[in-house]
Amino acid sequence: MNAPLATGVTDVRVQQDDFDLSQELAALRAGDGRVGAVVSFVGTVRDLNEGAQVSEMELEHYPGMTEKALADIVAQARERWPLYGVLVIHRVGPLKPLDQIVLVACSSAHRGEAFAACEFIMDYLKTDAPFWKKEQTPDGARWVDARASDDSAKQKWNKN
Repeated sequence: MNAPLATGVTDVRVQQDDFDLSQELAALRAGDGRVGAVVSFVGTVRDLNEGAQVSEMELEHYPGMTEKALADIVAQARERWPLYGVLVIHRVGPLKPLDQIVLVACSSAHRGEAFAACEFIMDYLKTDAPFWKKEQTPDGARWVDARASDDSAKQKWNKN
């Protein structure tokens, strides 16, 4: 599916600081009267994973490589859908349960493109972006393995 490339904002950030969802979405659509839809996804730290209590999750990344991988994912989404704005913020460092981890937001003229692009970016982010997660549990620290469900979610986009 080749979508016309829409002009607009592309913002990819990897940061330790939290983000304000309302401010970020307002900035994404500010002054762009073409926008008819803004779709966002926010991922948060759970307090329970794979049957164990999680007191903290630490996210590590490979600076430079991670931002490039995220930018490449956004570029793929922009090739598929006519997007006006795309925002990806991914936090790194130590995070507690309920903390925000990731924000993916897409703006477009219509909701269908914005929903699809947001889901696509998140599915590819989970499999293709170089992040590593370590959880603190009552039994000690453990690295979080990749999930087969993330690979399956990504595969559905190959059919389009």
